[in-house]
Amino acid sequence: MDRFKQIETFVAVAAKGSLSAAAAMEGVAPAVIGRRIDALETRLGVKLLVRTTRRVTLTFEGSAFLEDCQRILHEMHNAESAVSAGGVKASGHLRLSAPAGFGRRHVAPLLPVFIETHPDVTVTLDLSDRLVDLVNEGFDCAIRLGELPDSSLVSLRLGENRRVCVAAPAYLARRGTPESLEALARHNCLAFGSTANQQRGWTFSQDGKVVTIRVNGTMECTDGAVLHDWCLDGYGLAWRSWWEVGDDIRAGRLVTVLDAFAAPPIGIHAVFPQRRHLPLRVRLFIDHLKHHYSSPTYWQDERVDSTQAAEGTFVT
Repeated sequence: MDRFKQIETFVAVAAKGSLSAAAAMEGVAPAVIGRRIDALETRLGVKLLVRTTRRVTLTFEGSAFLEDCQRILHEMHNAESAVSAGGVKASGHLRLSAPAGFGRRHVAPLLPVFIETHPDVTVTLDLSDRLVDLVNEGFDCAIRLGELPDSSLVSLRLGENRRVCVAAPAYLARRGTPESLEALARHNCLAFGSTANQQRGWTFSQDGKVVTIRVNGTMECTDGAVLHDWCLDGYGLAWRSWWEVGDDIRAGRLVTVLDAFAAPPIGIHAVFPQRRHLPLRVRLFIDHLKHHYSSPTYWQDERVDSTQAAEGTFVT
């Protein structure tokens, strides 16, 4: 029990950013929190937190340990909730956020199936590429792709997203197929521009390392759907997610290139604020997404099978 309390305290301190804030939340003196952290670091033999008079920051080891601790705590809380919930039905309003393009294709189509299974739940889906503030804006859950820098949120990995470099057959017939990363400099690359002055690079794997390449081309856009259309029309190469171009690849409208340099896939995550008891409607919806996203056939077919069960199990 002491070990479990130390882990709970460590997660609370990491989330609140200070020992005093974690102590206030629990209703104990900051010295009690400090002793628990000291005991945890002594037992592990590593420094987890760097403490100053103003704030607390995580060490490298602390960041890695935090992710495992969050998972352990929520598995425990979910196990307790599953037992105590018994036959209680999911109900209430569910506020969700997802990236616009991904949400249109892979969140919105799954919602009617979920609602049919849980008719006492209502849903608001916010599709936006901005990073919403879950706590202050009142969201129950958000779907996010890639790295998750905010340690105050809890995340569950739902599946994987891989990026591919693609072009229309007409473009490749006209300009040739790139065989190396260096060859990208000789091609018209349709890039995603974050701002007017900064472009998001394309990520590949080369010699066992992940490299990011800034590409050049005649057109950039901050809307991925526009880049997709330009690529289909044969204007250049594009670096897109499989969830977006998989149908086109299978139909022959687009062709993948530089497959030997494909970067490792990134995660598709559900993130939510830290809560001791996650509402049943949120747990079941996350299970619903994971049930679909973790299936290889889902990404192969790019179609939603409305006959599949919505429940599954809430696991990481």
